[in-house]
Formats: sequence, structure tokens, C-alpha cells
Amino acid sequence: MAAGDIAAEFDITFGAVSQHLAILRRSGYVDVRVDGNRRLYLANPEGLGALRPILEAMWSEALDDLADVIEEQQPR
Repeated sequence: MAAGDIAAEFDITFGAVSQHLAILRRSGYVDVRVDGNRRLYLANPEGLGALRPILEAMWSEALDDLADVIEEQQPR
């Protein structure tokens, strides 16, 4: 996504998003592709290194919790 599109999803300024993306890029967490005058940002799963399995486990657990809530609300 372009930085402007990312910024539109949050209640912070474009400048703040741009600064965060620069840090994430230098850290290897996102990759950047230039498309004309835009920079498109893409998450880099390999950049997460040892943190990746921890985040995947957290995400999996959150999805399991969401599924439980949805199933509880279904009429039987």
C-alpha cells in the first residue's frame, strides 16, 4: 500500500505514518517498491525473524477467540 492509503486507515498524520514506515523499512519489517512517484510498502515476513512464530501464534489465538464468539452467537 502507499503511505497515504495506510495513513487514511489511522487517526494520525501522513508524516507520522511516513516516519514509522521508514523505521520499519530500516529494520527489515517492510519492503518498498517504487511505482512512478509513489512508494508502495509491503510487509516482509522474513524480516520478523524470531518474532514471526510469536506473532503468528498470537494471531492464531485471536482468530480462534473470534471464532468462539461467533459460534456462541449462532442460533442452535
